[in-house]
Parts: sequence; structure tokens; C-alpha cells
Amino acid sequence: MSSPTIERSQNSTVATARLAPARPAVPPELRITDNPAAAVLRAAARGPIFRDIAAQTTGLSIATVNRQVSALLSAGLLRERADLTASGAVGRPRVPFEVDTDSYVTLGVHIGSTVTRIVAADLSGRILGGLEIATPQTGQDAALTIVARSAKAFLDRLPRRKPLWTGVAIAGRVDPAAGVVDHPRLGWTAAPVAAVFSSVLDQPVSVSAHVEAMAASELLLGREPGEETRPGSSLYIYARETAGVAVTLHDRVHTPANGPGSIAHLPTGSDVDCTCGRRGCLEATIGERFLLERAIRKGVLPKPEAPRRPVVTDLYRAADTGNAAARALLIERAEILGRTAALVRDMFNPDRVVLGGQAFTGWRPGMERVAKAFNDSTTLPAADLRISRFGGRVQEFAAAVTSLSVFYADPLSAMRRATRTAR
Repeated sequence: MSSPTIERSQNSTVATARLAPARPAVPPELRITDNPAAAVLRAAARGPIFRDIAAQTTGLSIATVNRQVSALLSAGLLRERADLTASGAVGRPRVPFEVDTDSYVTLGVHIGSTVTRIVAADLSGRILGGLEIATPQTGQDAALTIVARSAKAFLDRLPRRKPLWTGVAIAGRVDPAAGVVDHPRLGWTAAPVAAVFSSVLDQPVSVSAHVEAMAASELLLGREPGEETRPGSSLYIYARETAGVAVTLHDRVHTPANGPGSIAHLPTGSDVDCTCGRRGCLEATIGERFLLERAIRKGVLPKPEAPRRPVVTDLYRAADTGNAAARALLIERAEILGRTAALVRDMFNPDRVVLGGQAFTGWRPGMERVAKAFNDSTTLPAADLRISRFGGRVQEFAAAVTSLSVFYADPLSAMRRATRTAR
């Protein structure tokens, strides 16, 4: 996948948007379904494919593939590539088909504690570009309206593509059926995420817990040709400003009815004070904001002066240029992450463990320390341990898959819903 341009903006003020009536939230589908149209769409998302090859890839009969291709072509989700038909062939020409990656766009929004990313994706899951803004530190309704209007202003810059869906990935406790979120870090309670976004954007909206969406992106997006879904279970562990886990069982991300579990306050043995009143909690030890505060207190980084505040890349740069104290802080974080990942792995004993988030990927020397601490701490046999395929872009793809998952579960129904509500 090509790397999109992510623009940065400090100005969250945009023109007032016309508001439409709020629409019911549509729960995301963080799974691989047995819907035949979905199977054909997934096969076509990898690039041009012939119908007989699609039948082999999906396990469907050629008659079923033909019916689904015809329906998906009529819906506008697929297009035929007559230009790729072999010339000089005897008999009826074989015409490959592929996902239409030019006509439509979905909008993905990842709302973080400090930074919000807004991305546009085509129907194959390729990110076309994006915008990065500071997460508004205001009341929840005002903050959501600011982000939604920023998203609309960004979407308005893609006039040649028809917008279909919006997906919002966010930490905290998410009710995907109602589209509301409790986010203690931001001070949000029953925040009406889906209602605000659907009113501003006039589109169907899905809202997902962000770590579950990250696990879904591993399941649904970015697979190479010939790489099929492997059976078994996966444990996804995320760490950056917050920390979280998600579990994938075979072809489905587990989404507990009461919201995702939490590893934020797992004890790490550190002496760092946590906002909960205890010491050594995981998020207070490895979160970027807390890490920077410790680096400033220790004199590793200078005290912040307006208009610029230190960022975590300053700490990485200091470590790479020989600052022993900076390196010690980052090594300590890596080893804590490795030990914590081993602890969680031993609780679930999954077939594979995927690590995502910039706390794992931001400082390359730290990844070796994470792996060593993990292997030294686990009490089970060697694990299939890997870094997320999306590297430092996990938030973007979590947002993208939240906007696309309903199409990947039942594309014809999703298209009817998207085009029926669009104005």
C-alpha cells in the first residue's frame, strides 16, 4: 500500500455545516462472514481476478460467483477490466473484474486522547490521504462537533468520489449499537458519537472500540495475494498513549457486550504514580505523555516553552544521539511492555500475538528489547510474536476498517443503506 499524505492542522475551526437529522448507529462487523457477495468482494479487493479464479479462491461454485459478480457490478462496487482480456483467445473472452477504487470513498476517524486522525479510504482499504488535528479538550458535544466538521471539510475536498460511510474508532467503553462512548481520559460520558457525525456528514456511521478495530484491520485489510485467513486465535496488544487488548477467534474479533477489557492498570513494578491513586499502573508507566513528563523531570528533555512542547520523537532522537538517560527510559518502557505482553499472552494462550502502536514501533531498538523481555517472561512455549503489519499507521487503518467493515460483511445490503441515506 502506498503511503498517504497526512496533513497536520492546529486550526479546528471550520465553517458551520448544514445539519441533517441524526441517524441510528450501524454496529461495525469486525469479522469475516460467509456471505457470498462479501467473499467475492474480498477476492476482488486484491486486484483484477477472473471468475474461475475467484471460485477457486472463495470455494464458491462458478454459478454462485457469476451471480454475485453480476449483482456487485450492478451495485457499482465492482468493475470489469476488458482491457486486461487476453487477445486472440478462442471462444468467449475471460474478462477479469476488480473492486471499483475510483468512484467511492469512506471516511475513517480515530479520536485519540491528544491527536485525532481523519482518513479517506477506497473500497479496497487503501488510504487515500488524511488530516491530523489536535483532539479538542472541550465538552464532549462541542469536541465531537468540531471533529465532525473538520472531517466534513476534508471530505469536501474529494468531490469526484461519492462518500458512502463514516467509521469512528476510539478508546474507552463503546456501545456500538447506540453509537455512544464513555471515555474517562477525555471526560466523556455517553457521548453521542454516531448521532453527531451522522448529523454533520449525513451518512451511516459505525463506532468501534479502537483496539478491536485494530485487530479487525489485521483480519480484513492488507493481505497479500494468496495469504488466506489462518484458523486459530490472535491476541492484539496496543500501546501508545493508552494500552488495550483485543482477541480474534478464528474469523471474528471478540467484542464483549459490556465493552473491551482493560490492561490500563496492570501492575508493572515501577514507582510511577497513576491517576487512579496507585503506583506502577501500565498506562501511567508507558503512555507517551507520562513518559515525556518523567523525561522532563529528570532533565533528559528541556522544560516546555511556548509555542512548542517536547514530543516523544525528541526522546527517541536524544537516545539515538547517545543520551544515556533517554535510552534508559526507553529501554525500561520496552522491557515493561515485553513483560506485560507475556503476562497477557499466558492468560489467553493464543496461537499468535500481534503488537501494535507506537510504543512498540516508534523506537526501533526497543522492539528487540520487547521481544527479549517477552521471551524471558512467558511461561509457555515459544509464541508466534509479530508486529502489526500496519506499523506506525495502526490508528489510521483502525478508522478505515470501521468505515468499511459493514461492506465487507454484506456489501449489497451496505450499498443499499449507503445510497438510500445519501443526499
